[in-house]
Amino acid sequence: MTTIKDMPVRATDRSNVRIFADVRVMHQTCRGRVVDLSPTGMALDLEKPIQAMPGQLVTIESEELGRLSGTIRWFSNGRLGIQYKLSTNALAQINSYFRFFHEEVRPVLRR
Repeated sequence: MTTIKDMPVRATDRSNVRIFADVRVMHQTCRGRVVDLSPTGMALDLEKPIQAMPGQLVTIESEELGRLSGTIRWFSNGRLGIQYKLSTNALAQINSYFRFFHEEVRPVLRR
């Protein structure tokens, strides 16, 4: 029996987001919504079922993130987990999103 302490832990923090994107796996394309995002991967809810397996290559394209490539890490009940193919371009796109689009709650400092 697997206990909670034996479960893998995420390597990086994720941010909850709502980004609509086109998802392409092999010759299949569908619309999806990125629900969480990190510097190394993302999770998407898909609008329609597709055939996907861990290890397959996937391309995600959206206005906010541009075009990213990656590998499917998990697929379950219309949800897809992606690990990016990390390149300098991919890192720049993700960092740009967090810098310009993602609203972060910051405390207001008063003097």
